Amino acid sequence: RGTALQSLFKMSYSSSKVGDPRPGQPYKGGNFYAFLPDNKEGQKTAELLKRAFERGLTFQIKSCNREERVTWGFIPHKTSWGGGKARNGYPDAQYLHEVSTLL
Repeated sequence: RGTALQSLFKMSYSSSKVGDPRPGQPYKGGNFYAFLPDNKEGQKTAELLKRAFERGLTFQIKSCNREERVTWGFIPHKTSWGGGKARNGYPDAQYLHEVSTLL
């Protein structure tokens, strides 16, 4: 196992905006973690994910039981260093290629 890059996204509690499920309604934020291998391909993918975040593509607001909350969007992220593909972790030999192609 090599070294990892770990990203932390701190999403504040706020109010949703036009285009969200219920504009103007408060939503819950949270802390979201993502992992990438600390190598050339992982660093390239990190830069692509950073641009996606800056464009507002990383997260979405979803309604659940009349409560709005921030969730991961449609871009897959590895949320643990272990557990394999089934648990959004590594090993997953195709992940970096798949997410780079998507972005």
